[in-house]
Amino acid sequence: MAVAQKQPVRDFLLDLFNIAIKSVQAKMVLPAHLPLEPPIGKTLVLGAGKAAAAMAAAAQNTLDYPLTGLVITPAGHDCPLPDTRIKMLTAAHPIPDDRSVLAARTFLDMAGHCDPDDRLIFLGSGGGSSLLSLPVPGLSAIQKQEIIRHLLLSGASITQINMVRKHLSTVKGGRLTAACGTRDIHTFLISDVPGNDPAMIASGPTIADETTLSDAQNIIAKYKTPHQKVVEAILQNKANETPKPGTLAGQYTIIARAQDALEAATKLARKTGWQVECLGDRVEGEAFQIGKQHARLALDLKARNGRWLLLSGGELTVKVKNKNGAGGPNLEYLAGLALALNGEPGISALACDTDGIDGSKKNAGGFIGPDTLQSGVESGLNLRQHLKTNQTYRFFENLNDLIFTGPTLTNVNDFRAIAIES
Repeated sequence: MAVAQKQPVRDFLLDLFNIAIKSVQAKMVLPAHLPLEPPIGKTLVLGAGKAAAAMAAAAQNTLDYPLTGLVITPAGHDCPLPDTRIKMLTAAHPIPDDRSVLAARTFLDMAGHCDPDDRLIFLGSGGGSSLLSLPVPGLSAIQKQEIIRHLLLSGASITQINMVRKHLSTVKGGRLTAACGTRDIHTFLISDVPGNDPAMIASGPTIADETTLSDAQNIIAKYKTPHQKVVEAILQNKANETPKPGTLAGQYTIIARAQDALEAATKLARKTGWQVECLGDRVEGEAFQIGKQHARLALDLKARNGRWLLLSGGELTVKVKNKNGAGGPNLEYLAGLALALNGEPGISALACDTDGIDGSKKNAGGFIGPDTLQSGVESGLNLRQHLKTNQTYRFFENLNDLIFTGPTLTNVNDFRAIAIES
């Protein structure tokens, strides 16, 4: 869990974040949903994402019939599995690597060898899209890496990126289910996607896809991705369309979402005497702009007197202008918030990614308070300039205002809390 040495209001915000993370841990949310009766045949467990290892451990600790399988997770997000019959691999994130290709091939092979009496349990969570990556014929792994990297740096939303991923993949967008030899398929998902569309979580390897080749074409054109001619040819080939709703077997359950984390934080805040205003779990947009908007909301709440907590979840994006910069969406959100508040007394905030990683560094996020801008000036740092050059990490690092949790083994996207005291 996160640790820091700060004044009481920041300790309170840290407590909120910790209870939010605890509420969406696999061991807390998965066991109640698992099928307790065994199938006639064997049970194959496949999983991909930042929570995949923790979900597999929870499944093994809950089910008393034999399980075999494979899960893949980013390095550092692994955990011990009770039974070695479920193997674990690690691969790169957010850009796929050779291990991602190997995992996708292996998943398709293992699912294809299921018999009709067997059962497939698929465990999906955020991060799964890059961990399972097998391009369609005509597209190389390197080309796909460059396309996804470009979209990530251009500020495309997770929904837009996953639409493209699904139509350039042989395993995503329901194709794993289409390749499976059994219809007894159970998918359990921890959602990092605003709106909780199961077909978007980990790009939905086992979930039918409503989006189309045309949707992917529009995104490629909008963001002017590399290899456009190659991609256009692929996206004009109807053989690369994903399976549509009503064509696939199986069932799914979303076992944790951002709203669950927000509700856990709300409960603790109200218990300790705070009034809570929650903006929901679907907040999207450019990070520093959303920070500016939330500053206005915080000032409005302050005018109403009392102690207020402004909560929000969802996923924010960053348009990367400096490819050598450091600092993810949560720090850019905090920078926009701090600049707009301009040292307003009585307002502090925390913003973190619930997977424990904000952007390219190892921090989960950070803090701001009424003294943030002045402390920066005294340290010879200009927050506005650091924001302009995507160097917010350096600013918050110098103020000792970063939050480090390490990988949390779950992922319901961003968690933001603004404490407002009149």
